[in-house]
Amino acid sequence: MPVTPFEFGERYRYQNGFGSYLETEAASGALPVGRNSPQKPPHGLYAEKFSGTAFTAPRHENKQTWLYRILPSCAHPPFSRATDELLGSQPLTNPSKLEYIPNQLRWDPFDHDDQADFISGLRLVAGSGDPTLKQGVGMYIFAAGKSMDERSAFYSADGDLLIVAQDGVLDIRTELGWLLVRPMEICVIPRGVKYQVHLPSGPARGYALELYQGHFSLPELGPIGSNCLANARDFQAPVACFSEDFGATASVGSNTYTITAKFNNSFFQTKQPHTPFDVVAWHGTYYPYKYDLGRFNTIGTISYDHPDPSIYTVLTAPSDHPGTAVADFVIFPPRWLVAENTFRPPWYHRNTMSEFMGLIAGEYDAKRGGQGGFMPGGASLHNVMSGHGPDAKSFEGASNAELKPTLVGTGSCAFMFESCLLIGVTEWGLKMCKKVQEGYSEETWGGVQVHWKRPEGVREDSHLLV
Repeated sequence: MPVTPFEFGERYRYQNGFGSYLETEAASGALPVGRNSPQKPPHGLYAEKFSGTAFTAPRHENKQTWLYRILPSCAHPPFSRATDELLGSQPLTNPSKLEYIPNQLRWDPFDHDDQADFISGLRLVAGSGDPTLKQGVGMYIFAAGKSMDERSAFYSADGDLLIVAQDGVLDIRTELGWLLVRPMEICVIPRGVKYQVHLPSGPARGYALELYQGHFSLPELGPIGSNCLANARDFQAPVACFSEDFGATASVGSNTYTITAKFNNSFFQTKQPHTPFDVVAWHGTYYPYKYDLGRFNTIGTISYDHPDPSIYTVLTAPSDHPGTAVADFVIFPPRWLVAENTFRPPWYHRNTMSEFMGLIAGEYDAKRGGQGGFMPGGASLHNVMSGHGPDAKSFEGASNAELKPTLVGTGSCAFMFESCLLIGVTEWGLKMCKKVQEGYSEETWGGVQVHWKRPEGVREDSHLLV
Protein backbone atom coordinates (compact mmCIF):
# COMPACT_ATOMS: atom_id res chain seq x y z
CA MET A 1 0.00 0.00 0.00
CA PRO A 2 2.42 2.71 -1.14
CA VAL A 3 -0.29 5.39 -1.28
CA THR A 4 -3.60 5.38 0.58
CA PRO A 5 -6.68 5.23 -1.72
CA PHE A 6 -8.56 8.13 -0.12
CA GLU A 7 -12.30 8.42 -0.61
CA PHE A 8 -12.10 12.22 -0.37
CA GLY A 9 -9.98 13.61 -3.20
CA GLU A 10 -7.06 15.98 -2.74
CA ARG A 11 -7.79 19.70 -3.16
CA TYR A 12 -4.42 21.40 -3.02
CA ARG A 13 -0.92 21.61 -4.42
CA TYR A 14 1.99 21.04 -2.02
CA GLN A 15 5.73 21.29 -1.68
CA ASN A 16 7.56 18.11 -0.74
CA GLY A 17 10.29 17.28 1.75
CA PHE A 18 10.74 16.91 5.51
CA GLY A 19 12.78 19.67 7.13
CA SER A 20 13.59 21.12 3.72
CA TYR A 21 14.26 24.78 3.11
CA LEU A 22 11.19 25.79 1.10
CA GLU A 23 9.96 28.94 -0.59
CA THR A 24 6.61 29.81 -2.13
CA GLU A 25 4.80 32.90 -3.38
CA ALA A 26 1.17 33.42 -4.32
CA ALA A 27 1.97 36.59 -6.24
CA SER A 28 4.89 36.79 -8.64
CA GLY A 29 7.79 38.77 -7.23
CA ALA A 30 6.51 38.74 -3.63
CA LEU A 31 9.67 37.05 -2.35
CA PRO A 32 12.61 39.47 -2.04
CA VAL A 33 15.72 38.51 -3.97
CA GLY A 34 19.11 38.53 -2.28
CA ARG A 35 17.87 39.77 1.11
CA ASN A 36 15.21 38.94 3.72
CA SER A 37 14.20 42.38 4.97
CA PRO A 38 14.53 45.04 2.28
CA GLN A 39 13.73 48.65 3.12
CA LYS A 40 10.58 48.30 1.04
CA PRO A 41 9.46 44.69 0.51
CA PRO A 42 7.79 43.89 -2.83
CA HIS A 43 4.15 44.91 -3.38
CA GLY A 44 4.01 46.93 -0.15
CA LEU A 45 4.18 43.84 2.06
CA TYR A 46 5.59 43.61 5.58
CA ALA A 47 8.50 41.28 6.33
CA GLU A 48 8.04 39.24 9.52
CA LYS A 49 10.45 36.66 10.91
CA PHE A 50 8.76 33.60 12.45
CA SER A 51 11.10 31.70 14.78
CA GLY A 52 10.49 28.18 16.05
CA THR A 53 13.89 27.88 17.72
CA ALA A 54 16.40 30.28 19.25
CA PHE A 55 18.25 32.30 16.65
CA THR A 56 21.48 30.58 17.68
CA ALA A 57 20.20 26.99 17.57
CA PRO A 58 22.55 24.68 15.62
CA ARG A 59 22.00 24.93 11.89
CA HIS A 60 20.64 21.37 11.60
CA GLU A 61 18.02 22.14 14.29
CA ASN A 62 17.25 25.74 13.38
CA LYS A 63 13.61 26.47 12.52
CA GLN A 64 13.02 29.95 11.07
CA THR A 65 10.74 31.26 8.33
CA TRP A 66 10.38 34.68 6.75
CA LEU A 67 6.79 35.73 6.05
CA TYR A 68 5.73 38.47 3.65
CA ARG A 69 2.28 39.60 4.65
CA ILE A 70 -0.20 42.42 4.14
CA LEU A 71 -0.22 43.43 7.83
CA PRO A 72 2.12 42.27 10.62
CA SER A 73 0.90 39.86 13.33
CA CYS A 74 1.33 42.48 16.08
CA ALA A 75 -1.50 44.63 14.67
CA HIS A 76 -4.22 43.65 17.15
CA PRO A 77 -5.69 44.90 20.46
CA PRO A 78 -4.53 43.24 23.72
CA PHE A 79 -5.63 39.69 24.51
CA SER A 80 -7.98 39.02 27.41
CA ARG A 81 -8.76 35.73 29.10
CA ALA A 82 -11.43 33.78 27.21
CA THR A 83 -14.70 33.26 29.09
CA ASP A 84 -15.44 29.86 27.57
CA GLU A 85 -13.85 26.74 29.08
CA LEU A 86 -12.63 25.64 25.69
CA LEU A 87 -10.73 22.55 26.77
CA GLY A 88 -13.32 21.23 29.22
CA SER A 89 -10.56 19.94 31.51
CA GLN A 90 -8.27 21.22 34.23
CA PRO A 91 -4.98 22.95 33.34
CA LEU A 92 -2.15 20.52 32.77
CA THR A 93 0.25 22.68 34.78
CA ASN A 94 -1.46 21.90 38.10
CA PRO A 95 -0.11 18.47 39.19
CA SER A 96 -3.04 17.97 41.57
CA LYS A 97 -5.38 17.89 38.59
CA LEU A 98 -3.60 14.96 36.96
CA GLU A 99 -3.91 11.50 38.45
CA TYR A 100 -0.86 9.28 38.15
CA ILE A 101 -1.83 5.63 38.44
CA PRO A 102 -0.11 2.38 37.45
CA ASN A 103 -3.30 0.69 36.25
CA GLN A 104 -3.67 -0.26 32.61
CA LEU A 105 -6.41 1.88 31.07
CA ARG A 106 -8.56 1.50 27.98
CA TRP A 107 -11.29 3.73 26.63
CA ASP A 108 -14.30 2.92 24.45
CA PRO A 109 -14.58 5.05 21.29
CA PHE A 110 -15.01 8.69 22.25
CA ASP A 111 -18.28 10.38 21.33
CA HIS A 112 -18.77 12.67 18.38
CA ASP A 113 -19.89 16.19 19.26
CA ASP A 114 -22.18 17.85 16.74
CA GLN A 115 -22.07 21.21 18.57
CA ALA A 116 -18.30 21.64 18.82
CA ASP A 117 -15.76 22.92 16.35
CA PHE A 118 -12.19 21.62 16.31
CA ILE A 119 -10.96 23.85 19.15
CA SER A 120 -13.94 23.55 21.50
CA GLY A 121 -13.97 19.81 20.70
CA LEU A 122 -10.42 19.24 21.96
CA ARG A 123 -10.29 17.25 25.20
CA LEU A 124 -7.10 16.74 27.17
CA VAL A 125 -6.96 13.08 28.18
CA ALA A 126 -3.47 12.75 29.62
CA GLY A 127 -0.07 14.34 29.75
CA SER A 128 3.01 15.29 31.69
CA GLY A 129 5.24 18.29 32.16
CA ASP A 130 4.85 22.04 32.00
CA PRO A 131 4.51 24.21 28.90
CA THR A 132 5.93 27.21 30.78
CA LEU A 133 9.21 25.31 31.01
CA LYS A 134 8.79 23.92 27.50
CA GLN A 135 8.93 20.39 28.87
CA GLY A 136 6.55 17.48 28.32
CA VAL A 137 3.50 16.55 26.29
CA GLY A 138 -0.30 16.72 26.23
CA MET A 139 -2.46 13.94 24.73
CA TYR A 140 -5.88 14.79 23.33
CA ILE A 141 -8.86 13.48 21.51
CA PHE A 142 -10.96 15.81 19.36
CA ALA A 143 -14.54 15.56 18.18
CA ALA A 144 -15.99 18.28 15.96
CA GLY A 145 -19.38 18.58 14.31
CA LYS A 146 -18.98 21.95 12.63
CA SER A 147 -16.34 24.08 10.98
CA MET A 148 -14.61 26.89 12.80
CA ASP A 149 -16.02 30.33 12.07
CA GLU A 150 -14.44 31.74 8.91
CA ARG A 151 -13.58 34.88 10.85
CA SER A 152 -11.65 33.10 13.53
CA ALA A 153 -8.20 31.64 14.01
CA PHE A 154 -6.39 29.70 16.71
CA TYR A 155 -2.79 29.23 17.69
CA SER A 156 -0.97 27.52 20.54
CA ALA A 157 2.05 29.09 22.20
CA ASP A 158 2.46 25.89 24.22
CA GLY A 159 3.80 23.55 21.56
CA ASP A 160 3.61 21.77 18.22
CA LEU A 161 0.37 19.85 17.64
CA LEU A 162 0.49 16.48 15.85
CA ILE A 163 -3.03 15.65 14.59
CA VAL A 164 -4.11 12.09 13.75
CA ALA A 165 -7.33 12.06 11.71
CA GLN A 166 -9.49 9.02 12.54
CA ASP A 167 -12.99 9.75 11.21
CA GLY A 168 -13.93 12.59 8.89
CA VAL A 169 -11.88 15.07 6.87
CA LEU A 170 -10.08 18.17 8.18
CA ASP A 171 -9.57 21.05 5.76
CA ILE A 172 -7.04 23.22 7.57
CA ARG A 173 -6.26 26.78 6.58
CA THR A 174 -2.99 28.00 8.06
CA GLU A 175 -1.13 31.26 7.73
CA LEU A 176 1.26 29.50 5.37
CA GLY A 177 -1.38 27.78 3.22
CA TRP A 178 -3.94 24.96 3.16
CA LEU A 179 -3.63 21.29 4.22
CA LEU A 180 -6.25 18.61 3.59
CA VAL A 181 -5.98 15.90 6.27
CA ARG A 182 -7.96 12.66 5.90
CA PRO A 183 -8.10 9.42 7.91
CA MET A 184 -4.71 7.69 7.42
CA GLU A 185 -3.04 11.11 7.21
CA ILE A 186 -1.40 13.12 9.97
CA CYS A 187 -0.35 16.73 10.13
CA VAL A 188 1.84 18.84 12.40
CA ILE A 189 0.92 22.46 13.18
CA PRO A 190 4.00 24.12 14.70
CA ARG A 191 3.89 26.28 17.81
CA GLY A 192 2.52 29.75 17.01
CA VAL A 193 1.04 29.03 13.57
CA LYS A 194 -2.49 30.43 13.30
CA TYR A 195 -5.02 28.12 11.72
CA GLN A 196 -8.68 27.38 11.12
CA VAL A 197 -10.27 23.94 10.69
CA HIS A 198 -13.17 23.22 8.29
CA LEU A 199 -15.14 19.99 7.96
CA PRO A 200 -15.91 19.40 4.27
CA SER A 201 -17.45 15.93 4.75
CA GLY A 202 -19.28 16.25 8.06
CA PRO A 203 -18.26 15.45 11.67
CA ALA A 204 -14.66 14.55 12.42
CA ARG A 205 -12.89 12.77 15.26
CA GLY A 206 -9.30 11.91 16.01
CA TYR A 207 -6.31 12.21 18.30
CA ALA A 208 -3.63 14.81 18.92
CA LEU A 209 -0.31 15.11 20.71
CA GLU A 210 0.99 18.50 21.80
CA LEU A 211 4.77 18.61 22.12
CA TYR A 212 5.94 21.22 24.61
CA GLN A 213 9.67 20.80 23.97
CA GLY A 214 11.59 20.79 20.74
CA HIS A 215 10.18 19.65 17.42
CA PHE A 216 9.56 16.38 15.63
CA SER A 217 12.24 14.89 13.45
CA LEU A 218 12.69 11.71 11.45
CA PRO A 219 14.29 8.88 13.43
CA GLU A 220 17.85 7.91 12.60
CA LEU A 221 18.03 4.82 10.38
CA GLY A 222 21.38 3.39 11.48
CA PRO A 223 22.14 0.06 9.78
CA ILE A 224 18.86 0.27 7.82
CA GLY A 225 20.62 2.74 5.55
CA SER A 226 19.39 5.84 3.76
CA ASN A 227 15.75 4.94 3.07
CA CYS A 228 12.70 3.18 4.60
CA LEU A 229 10.30 3.97 7.42
CA ALA A 230 8.96 7.47 6.65
CA ASN A 231 10.87 8.91 3.70
CA ALA A 232 11.52 12.66 3.68
CA ARG A 233 10.16 13.17 0.16
CA ASP A 234 6.67 12.03 1.19
CA PHE A 235 6.02 14.88 3.63
CA GLN A 236 3.97 17.71 2.15
CA ALA A 237 3.96 21.39 3.06
CA PRO A 238 1.48 24.05 1.86
CA VAL A 239 1.98 26.62 -0.84
CA ALA A 240 1.31 30.27 -0.06
CA CYS A 241 -2.33 31.40 -0.20
CA PHE A 242 -3.64 34.74 1.04
CA SER A 243 -6.80 36.75 1.68
CA GLU A 244 -7.20 40.53 1.32
CA ASP A 245 -9.87 40.97 4.03
CA PHE A 246 -8.58 43.87 6.14
CA GLY A 247 -9.91 47.10 7.64
CA ALA A 248 -8.67 50.21 9.38
CA THR A 249 -10.16 49.91 12.87
CA ALA A 250 -10.82 47.28 15.50
CA SER A 251 -14.53 48.09 15.72
CA VAL A 252 -16.94 45.22 15.24
CA GLY A 253 -17.72 44.91 11.57
CA SER A 254 -17.61 42.70 8.52
CA ASN A 255 -13.86 42.19 8.78
CA THR A 256 -13.48 41.52 12.51
CA TYR A 257 -11.55 38.32 13.26
CA THR A 258 -11.48 36.57 16.62
CA ILE A 259 -8.03 35.21 17.44
CA THR A 260 -7.80 32.59 20.20
CA ALA A 261 -4.44 31.83 21.79
CA LYS A 262 -3.61 28.84 23.96
CA PHE A 263 -1.04 30.07 26.47
CA ASN A 264 0.01 27.82 29.37
CA ASN A 265 -3.12 25.73 28.80
CA SER A 266 -5.33 28.77 29.29
CA PHE A 267 -7.22 30.55 26.54
CA PHE A 268 -7.03 34.19 25.56
CA GLN A 269 -8.84 36.07 22.82
CA THR A 270 -8.58 39.29 20.87
CA LYS A 271 -10.47 40.77 17.94
CA GLN A 272 -8.61 42.34 15.05
CA PRO A 273 -9.90 44.18 11.98
CA HIS A 274 -7.99 42.08 9.44
CA THR A 275 -7.52 38.49 8.45
CA PRO A 276 -4.53 36.61 9.86
CA PHE A 277 -4.40 34.65 6.60
CA ASP A 278 -2.64 37.37 4.63
CA VAL A 279 0.78 35.79 4.00
CA VAL A 280 1.50 36.31 0.30
CA ALA A 281 4.89 34.58 0.30
CA TRP A 282 7.26 32.78 2.66
CA HIS A 283 10.58 30.97 2.77
CA GLY A 284 12.26 28.96 5.49
CA THR A 285 12.24 25.75 7.54
CA TYR A 286 9.38 26.39 10.00
CA TYR A 287 6.01 25.44 8.54
CA PRO A 288 3.07 22.99 8.92
CA TYR A 289 3.17 19.70 7.05
CA LYS A 290 1.24 16.48 6.50
CA TYR A 291 2.03 12.84 5.76
CA ASP A 292 0.14 9.88 4.28
CA LEU A 293 0.67 6.91 6.61
CA GLY A 294 0.12 4.60 3.65
CA ARG A 295 3.56 5.66 2.38
CA PHE A 296 5.34 4.30 5.43
CA ASN A 297 7.91 1.68 4.37
CA THR A 298 7.55 -0.96 7.08
CA ILE A 299 10.60 -2.92 8.23
CA GLY A 300 10.35 -6.31 9.95
CA THR A 301 12.17 -9.57 10.58
CA ILE A 302 12.64 -12.11 7.79
CA SER A 303 14.11 -14.74 10.08
CA TYR A 304 12.97 -14.96 13.72
CA ASP A 305 11.72 -12.96 16.74
CA HIS A 306 9.52 -9.89 16.92
CA PRO A 307 11.71 -6.75 16.73
CA ASP A 308 11.18 -3.82 19.10
CA PRO A 309 8.26 -1.60 18.00
CA SER A 310 10.71 1.28 17.51
CA ILE A 311 11.06 0.03 13.93
CA TYR A 312 7.57 1.47 13.32
CA THR A 313 8.51 5.05 14.37
CA VAL A 314 7.28 7.72 11.96
CA LEU A 315 8.37 10.83 13.88
CA THR A 316 10.39 11.34 17.04
CA ALA A 317 10.98 14.21 19.45
CA PRO A 318 14.30 13.47 21.18
CA SER A 319 15.05 14.29 24.79
CA ASP A 320 18.48 15.50 25.91
CA HIS A 321 19.50 11.85 26.34
CA PRO A 322 20.42 10.12 23.06
CA GLY A 323 18.01 7.39 22.05
CA THR A 324 15.31 8.46 24.52
CA ALA A 325 12.30 10.36 23.21
CA VAL A 326 9.99 12.84 24.87
CA ALA A 327 7.56 11.60 22.25
CA ASP A 328 7.61 9.03 19.47
CA PHE A 329 4.78 8.68 16.98
CA VAL A 330 4.63 4.99 16.05
CA ILE A 331 2.22 3.18 13.71
CA PHE A 332 1.26 -0.46 13.15
CA PRO A 333 0.16 -0.59 9.50
CA PRO A 334 -0.63 -3.61 7.32
CA ARG A 335 2.47 -5.81 7.15
CA TRP A 336 3.69 -9.34 6.43
CA LEU A 337 4.73 -11.64 9.26
CA VAL A 338 7.11 -14.42 8.24
CA ALA A 339 9.21 -15.12 11.37
CA GLU A 340 9.89 -18.82 11.93
CA ASN A 341 9.44 -20.58 15.29
CA THR A 342 8.37 -17.23 16.74
CA PHE A 343 5.47 -15.84 18.75
CA ARG A 344 4.52 -13.20 16.21
CA PRO A 345 2.41 -10.62 18.08
CA PRO A 346 4.21 -8.17 20.39
CA TRP A 347 5.53 -9.98 23.43
CA TYR A 348 4.44 -9.30 27.00
CA HIS A 349 6.50 -6.47 28.40
CA ARG A 350 7.03 -3.77 30.99
CA ASN A 351 8.50 -0.57 29.67
CA THR A 352 10.27 2.48 31.07
CA MET A 353 8.38 4.37 28.35
CA SER A 354 4.67 5.22 28.57
CA GLU A 355 2.45 4.01 25.72
CA PHE A 356 -0.77 5.77 24.70
CA MET A 357 -2.39 3.88 21.81
CA GLY A 358 -5.23 4.67 19.45
CA LEU A 359 -6.85 2.84 16.56
CA ILE A 360 -7.54 4.65 13.31
CA ALA A 361 -9.30 1.77 11.53
CA GLY A 362 -9.70 -1.99 11.53
CA GLU A 363 -8.53 -4.28 14.32
CA TYR A 364 -5.16 -4.39 16.09
CA ASP A 365 -3.64 -7.86 15.83
CA ALA A 366 -2.73 -8.14 19.55
CA LYS A 367 -6.08 -6.97 20.91
CA ARG A 368 -9.54 -8.23 20.09
CA GLY A 369 -12.17 -5.81 18.81
CA GLY A 370 -15.91 -5.99 19.23
CA GLN A 371 -17.90 -4.94 22.26
CA GLY A 372 -15.61 -3.83 25.08
CA GLY A 373 -12.45 -4.31 23.03
CA PHE A 374 -9.89 -2.03 21.44
CA MET A 375 -11.90 -0.20 18.79
CA PRO A 376 -11.40 2.63 16.27
CA GLY A 377 -11.83 5.95 18.01
CA GLY A 378 -10.92 4.44 21.40
CA ALA A 379 -7.58 4.44 23.21
CA SER A 380 -5.42 2.75 25.81
CA LEU A 381 -2.67 3.84 28.21
CA HIS A 382 0.02 1.56 29.58
CA ASN A 383 2.08 3.73 31.88
CA VAL A 384 5.69 3.40 32.98
CA MET A 385 6.41 -0.20 34.07
CA SER A 386 2.76 -1.30 33.83
CA GLY A 387 2.78 -4.83 32.37
CA HIS A 388 0.83 -5.40 29.17
CA GLY A 389 0.75 -7.46 25.99
CA PRO A 390 -1.62 -9.66 23.97
CA ASP A 391 -4.96 -10.54 25.53
CA ALA A 392 -5.52 -14.16 26.54
CA LYS A 393 -7.42 -15.04 23.38
CA SER A 394 -4.78 -13.49 21.11
CA PHE A 395 -2.01 -15.31 22.99
CA GLU A 396 -3.64 -18.71 22.65
CA GLY A 397 -4.37 -18.15 18.99
CA ALA A 398 -0.86 -16.96 18.15
CA SER A 399 0.77 -19.74 20.20
CA ASN A 400 -1.04 -22.41 18.21
CA ALA A 401 -1.24 -20.79 14.78
CA GLU A 402 0.28 -22.40 11.71
CA LEU A 403 3.44 -20.40 11.00
CA LYS A 404 3.23 -19.40 7.38
CA PRO A 405 3.64 -15.99 5.71
CA THR A 406 0.66 -13.95 6.89
CA LEU A 407 -0.51 -10.47 5.95
CA VAL A 408 -1.87 -8.82 9.10
CA GLY A 409 -3.67 -5.55 9.57
CA THR A 410 -5.33 -5.31 6.15
CA GLY A 411 -7.56 -2.25 6.30
CA SER A 412 -6.21 -1.46 9.76
CA CYS A 413 -3.84 0.99 11.36
CA ALA A 414 -3.10 1.45 15.06
CA PHE A 415 -0.72 4.07 16.42
CA MET A 416 1.14 4.88 19.61
CA PHE A 417 2.25 8.07 21.34
CA GLU A 418 5.26 6.78 23.29
CA SER A 419 7.03 8.93 25.88
CA CYS A 420 9.83 8.61 28.43
CA LEU A 421 7.64 10.60 30.83
CA LEU A 422 5.32 9.32 33.53
CA ILE A 423 1.85 10.16 32.17
CA GLY A 424 -0.96 11.56 34.31
CA VAL A 425 -4.65 11.35 33.39
CA THR A 426 -7.11 14.23 33.62
CA GLU A 427 -10.41 14.14 35.45
CA TRP A 428 -12.10 14.29 32.06
CA GLY A 429 -10.15 11.25 30.88
CA LEU A 430 -10.82 9.21 34.02
CA LYS A 431 -14.39 10.19 34.87
CA MET A 432 -16.16 12.87 32.86
CA CYS A 433 -15.87 11.20 29.45
CA LYS A 434 -17.50 8.01 30.83
CA LYS A 435 -15.52 5.87 28.38
CA VAL A 436 -13.08 4.05 30.67
CA GLN A 437 -13.49 0.26 30.41
CA GLU A 438 -13.66 -0.66 34.09
CA GLY A 439 -13.07 -4.37 33.45
CA TYR A 440 -10.21 -3.91 30.98
CA SER A 441 -7.45 -5.63 32.94
CA GLU A 442 -9.51 -8.60 34.10
CA GLU A 443 -11.17 -9.16 30.74
CA THR A 444 -7.86 -8.90 28.88
CA TRP A 445 -5.47 -10.87 31.07
CA GLY A 446 -7.66 -12.50 33.71
CA GLY A 447 -8.01 -15.55 31.48
CA VAL A 448 -4.28 -16.04 30.88
CA GLN A 449 -3.62 -19.73 31.58
CA VAL A 450 -0.79 -21.48 33.38
CA HIS A 451 1.07 -23.70 30.89
CA TRP A 452 4.02 -24.43 33.18
CA LYS A 453 4.93 -28.07 33.73
CA ARG A 454 7.71 -28.73 36.20
CA PRO A 455 10.41 -30.91 34.62
CA GLU A 456 10.98 -34.20 36.40
CA GLY A 457 13.63 -33.96 39.09
CA VAL A 458 13.36 -30.17 39.51
CA ARG A 459 12.56 -29.07 43.08
CA GLU A 460 11.28 -25.69 44.32
CA ASP A 461 13.96 -25.64 47.07
CA SER A 462 16.89 -26.40 44.76
CA HIS A 463 18.46 -23.05 45.65
CA LEU A 464 18.99 -24.07 49.29
CA LEU A 465 22.21 -25.56 50.65
CA VAL A 466 21.61 -29.17 51.73
